[in-house]
Amino acid sequence: MASQPANVSDRCGMNALRAEYMKARTVYIGLGSNLGDRIANLREAGHRLSALVTIERASQLYVAAPLGYVRDDAFVNAVIRGTTTLKPLELLEMMQAIEAGMGRRPGVQYGPRPIDLDLLFYEAVQMETRKLTVPHPRIAQRAFVLKPLAEIAPELMHPVLYYTISQLLQDAEDVDQVQIYQPDLQLERAN
Repeated sequence: MASQPANVSDRCGMNALRAEYMKARTVYIGLGSNLGDRIANLREAGHRLSALVTIERASQLYVAAPLGYVRDDAFVNAVIRGTTTLKPLELLEMMQAIEAGMGRRPGVQYGPRPIDLDLLFYEAVQMETRKLTVPHPRIAQRAFVLKPLAEIAPELMHPVLYYTISQLLQDAEDVDQVQIYQPDLQLERAN
């Protein structure tokens, strides 16, 4: 019996290319909120992100003073790890749509916002465009990102700095300013 000729696209490797394009990639996304019901904002953002990313792990919530804008409520932050078939710029655009849909408006850098979503890592991809730099360029200076990230991925290697997240956290300056969010404890301190 004669074998059937291979599909032209198979001979050209198109199926392999298609499979590679559709491969789920591991991403780490930082979430923060310091306006309104911060916890509800983070939950809603996580829910909306789940349409783009299969969330595999989420850190605890952490609280930190906002950068350079101290008269507002402290930020509540978290980091998620998940997988997505979206490309980095596609994911960024969808994340920005989530931010806009939740009421984030352009304004003061590091200023108050109901939600802030940052693409921290996209596998070990390194890219720099006008719209996006991956890995996020200020991870090493931000304990409010490093602490929750170290909780879920302590051995993750930064593909540019060649340090693990745990090592970067050890060198961060403001580590003591970032605490696990405990609303009951904060209420007790206020009394």
